[in-house]
Amino acid sequence: MTKQLDLTDIQGNVLRSYGRASFPLARYVFVNIRDGARGREFIGKVASRVTTAVSWGEGPDPVQKPMHTLNVAFTYAGLKALELPRASLIGFPMEFVMGMRPRADILGDDRRSAPEFWDPIWRNSRHRDRDKDVHAWLAINAQNPAALHDGYTQLLQLVHESGGGVQVLTGHRGSGGRENLAYQEVHVLLEDGKLSRKEHFGYTDGIGDPVFEGMPCKPERVVGRGKQMEDGNWAPLATGEFILGHRDEAQEYPVAPSPQLLARNGTFMVYRKLHENVGSFNRLLEEEGAKYPGGKELLAAKFIGRWRDNGAPIVSAPDADSKAAWDDRFSRASPLDRDRMLSGFTFDDDMHGAKCPFSSHLRRINPRASLEFTKGAFDTPGALANRRRVLRRGLPYGEVGDPSRDDGEHGIIIMMLNASISRQFEFVQQQWINYGNDFHAANDKEIILGNHGDDDAPSRAVLQVDPDSDEAPYILRKIPRLVETRGGDYFFVPSLTALRMIAQGIVDPT
Repeated sequence: MTKQLDLTDIQGNVLRSYGRASFPLARYVFVNIRDGARGREFIGKVASRVTTAVSWGEGPDPVQKPMHTLNVAFTYAGLKALELPRASLIGFPMEFVMGMRPRADILGDDRRSAPEFWDPIWRNSRHRDRDKDVHAWLAINAQNPAALHDGYTQLLQLVHESGGGVQVLTGHRGSGGRENLAYQEVHVLLEDGKLSRKEHFGYTDGIGDPVFEGMPCKPERVVGRGKQMEDGNWAPLATGEFILGHRDEAQEYPVAPSPQLLARNGTFMVYRKLHENVGSFNRLLEEEGAKYPGGKELLAAKFIGRWRDNGAPIVSAPDADSKAAWDDRFSRASPLDRDRMLSGFTFDDDMHGAKCPFSSHLRRINPRASLEFTKGAFDTPGALANRRRVLRRGLPYGEVGDPSRDDGEHGIIIMMLNASISRQFEFVQQQWINYGNDFHAANDKEIILGNHGDDDAPSRAVLQVDPDSDEAPYILRKIPRLVETRGGDYFFVPSLTALRMIAQGIVDPT
């Protein structure tokens, strides 16, 4: 029997990537709750406007697609400020209680990624002054600038009506050296004057998000996005890998606070502002691309595991000739077949990493079944990866003024949703991005996101070749830090039921 989720109880950003649903603009607003009672009243008004995961434009009584959306999440400090019972608060996982800043060492946020270099709003939060703590994230995604303005104005009105019980926090960096902006603005990038799915390094982004039981999507989308089975077919991942109150891949319920209604249909969100060092990326690519067999664009594809122009997986198109053939098929394919071409692949015929390197972004973030080095070792070939998947949300921010420089204010806001921050996001960040042991790659870091930059132990990455060939592996040396953390925190994304309970002050763990 197909699992059914209550889409009216789940926040829309959990199941839907707004950027791909024609909401190319967004503002993320962060607030501090100064008074518990007024804060709960504010949350009650927000809850009545929150966008749910219900499908738009389907069924006998279709729900109209909104011009802008509204979603909300809380830090642990925010839940305390809203005066949740202690018996509920102590049920939250320790990593959520601590927040991102104290776990910088675990995440590899050192040198220029260290908290002392973060945007002021994140440097001040959870530090000295409780009035500067980030308590809640409120996101407005919009179809056009006018709708974004309307949604933001309505939110500010709700803040104003709180009578000082809720305050918008400033401290976001913007272009021109500004450091005191009242919101984080993000937007889809333009390419040749048209909306694109690119980020500032030029890669097509947002491909292959996980599919799990109960998601309102076409069954065919599970190919490449779910879990690989022994018979070669694909099945949806367990709901509990992403949403609390449901069983996960271990047939267990994720750790969650009580009462059950507070946790069920909620999830945890990792919010990270990542600055992209475009100048360093371009220099690395130009210098190494001039020497690399196959040229610059093939090397760029090796960095990520996909070609930059259209996201073609390099495991399916490992050289220029196969890429040209892939592009020809892609241009003539139906939308469903295009989707399968982008996501429906495995590493079964590339276990040595000759096509998609072990240090590439794609292989580190979702190794699929490639960590099963001994066939039949697990119940499902991808068992080691199935417990580490995350839902990815977010959009780029800023514009690149000079592509030869690293300064400026541009990058990506990435929000990762998972039922266990430690088992999913933190494990991937620590063990797969900043170490390579699980991939038989020693201490080689992931090329794009790795915390490179140690002069005493400069990073390298080995680009493997077919062990039966006469070619020698290509070694990237002295990889600079290409992405720097500029702030973030851990958030709890409640269900609509939980939001109303919080607003009414009726959370009862007994």
